[in-house]
Amino acid sequence: MNGLTFTGVDHPGLAVANIEGLTEWYCTVLGYTRWFEYRNEATGKVVWMLRGPDNSLLEIMPRDDTPRPKRTTWTPGWSHLALRITDLDQAMRHLDEHGVQWGGEVMPAIGGGRVRNFYDPEGNMLQLLERGPLE
Repeated sequence: MNGLTFTGVDHPGLAVANIEGLTEWYCTVLGYTRWFEYRNEATGKVVWMLRGPDNSLLEIMPRDDTPRPKRTTWTPGWSHLALRITDLDQAMRHLDEHGVQWGGEVMPAIGGGRVRNFYDPEGNMLQLLERGPLE
């Protein structure tokens, strides 16, 4: 036993310019639902916790004025959020219907399967990842 036992990743947090717009995009396009809203009465800032179709959580919070770097898969820091799906071709058709910006073609996924990068409306990189059960 290593002294640290956790049950899973609770949530990533995403700092954005348009909280309401991006929250709606994640709900409409990716199937998240609004789970919990926190409103700071003193500042008026709103933070949303969204629940994914798999019960994972995603926090959408206000960004500060730090200039945004252009991100690639290899930019230092957190790079992307990979969404595991069962049918990559169907998922790509769905995202095409919503006009997403793709970040390249379908590639072999590290560890097996297939992956394709795309961006949300504020330029945050995500991945569609199709792979079988982990062994």
